[in-house]
Amino acid sequence: MPNVRYPFAERQDLTENLHGRSVLDPYRWLEDTDSAATKEWAEAQDVLFAEAAHVWPATEWFGAQVQELLGAGYVGSPVWRGDRRLFVRRTADQEHGVLYTADPSGAERALIDPTALDPDGTTTLDSWVPDIEGRLLAYQLSEGGDEQSRLRVMDIATGEVVDGPIDRCSYSPIAWLPGGDAFYYVRRLAPGRVPENEEQYHRRVYLHRVGAPVDEDVLVFGEGRDKTEYFGVSVSRDGRWLTLTASPGTASRNDAWIADLTAGPLEAPVLTAIQEGVDAEVSPHVARDGLLYLFTDRDAPRGRLCVTDPTTPGYPNWRTLIATDPDAVLSDYAILDGAEPASPVLLVGWERHAVSEVGVHDLGTGERLGGLALPGLGSVGGLTTRPEGGFEAWFTYTDNTSPVSVHRYDARTGEVTPWASAPGTLDVPRVRTEQVTYTSRDGTPVRMLVVTPPDADGPLPTVLYGYGGFSISLTPSYSAAVLAWVRAGGAYAVASLRGGLEEGEEWHRGGMLGNKQNVFDDCHAAAEHLIASGVTAPGMLAVMGGSNGGLLVGAAVTQRPELYTAAVCSAPLLDMVRYERFGLGQLWSVEYGSAADPDALDWLLAYSPYHNVREGERYPATLFTVFDNDTRVDPLHARKMCAAMQHATAAPFERAPILLRREAEVGHSSRSISRSVRLSADQLAFLAHHTGLHVPAAVNHARG
Repeated sequence: MPNVRYPFAERQDLTENLHGRSVLDPYRWLEDTDSAATKEWAEAQDVLFAEAAHVWPATEWFGAQVQELLGAGYVGSPVWRGDRRLFVRRTADQEHGVLYTADPSGAERALIDPTALDPDGTTTLDSWVPDIEGRLLAYQLSEGGDEQSRLRVMDIATGEVVDGPIDRCSYSPIAWLPGGDAFYYVRRLAPGRVPENEEQYHRRVYLHRVGAPVDEDVLVFGEGRDKTEYFGVSVSRDGRWLTLTASPGTASRNDAWIADLTAGPLEAPVLTAIQEGVDAEVSPHVARDGLLYLFTDRDAPRGRLCVTDPTTPGYPNWRTLIATDPDAVLSDYAILDGAEPASPVLLVGWERHAVSEVGVHDLGTGERLGGLALPGLGSVGGLTTRPEGGFEAWFTYTDNTSPVSVHRYDARTGEVTPWASAPGTLDVPRVRTEQVTYTSRDGTPVRMLVVTPPDADGPLPTVLYGYGGFSISLTPSYSAAVLAWVRAGGAYAVASLRGGLEEGEEWHRGGMLGNKQNVFDDCHAAAEHLIASGVTAPGMLAVMGGSNGGLLVGAAVTQRPELYTAAVCSAPLLDMVRYERFGLGQLWSVEYGSAADPDALDWLLAYSPYHNVREGERYPATLFTVFDNDTRVDPLHARKMCAAMQHATAAPFERAPILLRREAEVGHSSRSISRSVRLSADQLAFLAHHTGLHVPAAVNHARG
């Protein structure tokens, strides 16, 4: 594509004085999604992307590979109500997972099939919770790709919708009361009751009676509290205890309370503090034995499990049942206290340097009795038991080459056996996975998983993937995109950057607020290690990430453009001065800091990718991928950054283009399989083209 000119983007002389700092913002006009100028610019970017993508030789090959590898499908852990179970499964030919119910005979029936509801594939099942008796199901759907969950209630026996829809319920927990007549839930205030541009905030906890008009719901909690707070609600199986939590935005701290629902009306529970004003998290749960279990990182950055009487929930009364581990992070637990085995046990999940393990402990003393035999070095999730007690537990398992499967643990025998496999059959490529340790700029050791072909020899085109934020751990998991890349002969590396939870809450805090630069330093050091160790070589290394990981990519290419030859930056935050004004940005000031704070503005400006684009720099080939219905991270970040880089780069288009790929009717995360395939195919083909990865010649052809 010789003599290509990037679409014209007016570079305005707009300077804002913030705390005595002059902050340039030449492309602020691209924040207005609906303006004629923005639409014209975006449509021109669509044309440019299509022209560039037409010459990538590997798009169809990667699309076919990802489609095949996604053919494994998916199966989730069972949720039991008596002898009936509910679970999600997706077969190779389904666009979305389907929620099924199975009766004691094993006969299955589909309850919710998003594709049947919407053949276009833009409706997603966001969450679902059956009532205690297994008679009713509360579930939430986003329709048309709008990420705005609407709550409905279904009669499980008939499939009839008996209540709803109730809008403004995104991210709402459901806490059923016994009998299925009512539940506590979380709903945002109506737009007319909140200031302009704050419609995504202002949550409240309500009591809803099934079948009653929603305007009769009783406000239970949240009035007068911070607009960014998220609330969690749960009711014990016997209906006596309500637990409630409140956390500011995405902060790794919360307040927590408990109420005895037998001591007063359900509409006005009397809350007793478990903890308030403490810089730590606690997740409370009243179990079948009547004790209050507290999953917490208070005075234990890697986590511990405490227990107390629910009538005396304060911190002085907490007794440590499972102590913290100096080398592992507590991730989950499950109680097995049925009639069998004779001595109740506790299953405890850990992540040791991002790899899962599950211990078996005595429920009364916490003493370790042994561990579960897992299929490999991977990730365990979905640890569930029967609500009424018993000797069985179920969990999901996945690793780099194993699709998600479900396994069953029998506490009587100690055996772990396969329960349900992903429904598809496929030929998974052989790979070699190694966990390596490298040293970051400040001397901190950081771990990284490197996946390569088993017979790899010499430097390979390599993708470095990272996230580094919000206490999110990157653990081994099955990925069609990763396996397609390695099948083509490349290497794929996943770095456990600071900001995640791979090494506990201290690891998270080492990469947030004023420490955010550590995340980027960890990424650069990972890139340098991959080159120094011979996994890859200069000119063959790409960096990739999305959302907060998109911020990572933006910082990588602006801080060390010579280190990376290509980058995929998906749904990113990039203007860190104005991020709080858009999407769910105000929730994240607890992670990043606010530009309203002079000290925070200094560190934000130091790394904000949009504000650190330099004219005349030879930037790597960069592909921004954005989604029009993204309610979390507004696509304006990528628009502004794309325009800035297209203006500034000194690299020729044919060697290092700056491109924007837009997608309509889809949001930040959930999407249909066909959309996932197309997105992955474009991203991988772009990276292959610019890192020199050549797919098998038999299908090596450009789009026709």
